[in-house]
Amino acid sequence: MKVEKDTKKLYNKQADAWSRKEPILLSDYSARPFVLELCEPISNLNILDIGCGEGYVGREMLKRGAKHVDGIDISEKMITHALQEKENQNIQNATYTVQDISKLSVSEEEYDLVIAMFLFNYLSIEETQSTMEKIFDLLKPGGQFVFSVPHPLLAFLKKDKYPFYFDVKGGYFSGRNILFPGEIWRRDGIAVNVQCIHKTIQDYFSCLKAANYKAIPEVYELHINDEHIKLDKQFFGPLKDLPLHMAFKIQKT
Repeated sequence: MKVEKDTKKLYNKQADAWSRKEPILLSDYSARPFVLELCEPISNLNILDIGCGEGYVGREMLKRGAKHVDGIDISEKMITHALQEKENQNIQNATYTVQDISKLSVSEEEYDLVIAMFLFNYLSIEETQSTMEKIFDLLKPGGQFVFSVPHPLLAFLKKDKYPFYFDVKGGYFSGRNILFPGEIWRRDGIAVNVQCIHKTIQDYFSCLKAANYKAIPEVYELHINDEHIKLDKQFFGPLKDLPLHMAFKIQKT
């Protein structure tokens, strides 16, 4: 597998494979429904979706009653898909902008909720802390920050590829800040490339602390359940009892 280190190029190349109106990717089942529930109550919230991709999660939040969703992503083609779907569904209360989070200027506290679905696995430890600082500044007092990442242990526990894996470089500690290329499959058999700049569990807590979050985060380890396996044993079965993702929720106090 050719490793594409430029995140923008990676997602511009495969934007079509990410575009969907219903769950199809593994993480659409194993992560996104849980994270959406974790964000509740969503009704009447102003939300920033960082690394929004083609807008799937933001559209689900609007269905749940969000007042407005601003989506930003580094990939022009992902944003093109998001804008096309906004027009197709006549969505009025969403904006989508091509934006590199590292270049985002922060002017005021304006969001009730900031969500980052699988963003930090593309950022170094230093970039993760910097981004968390910006998110803190963008949140209203009492606002919530919710994010998900690949579980830091998954790459070291799962050696076969299908339907989700990362190619490990180094060990759990010696591999910190090293890019692990990987793939995640859709249920129709199409695989898309993903990446993880490896961070330990402690790294995420340390970044939150350094970014001035004072509250204790809620932390969840996401995995395949019996309902997933009943739905599609061949697809979900290889992941039974493995830690796939982690979800964090923390309030700006």
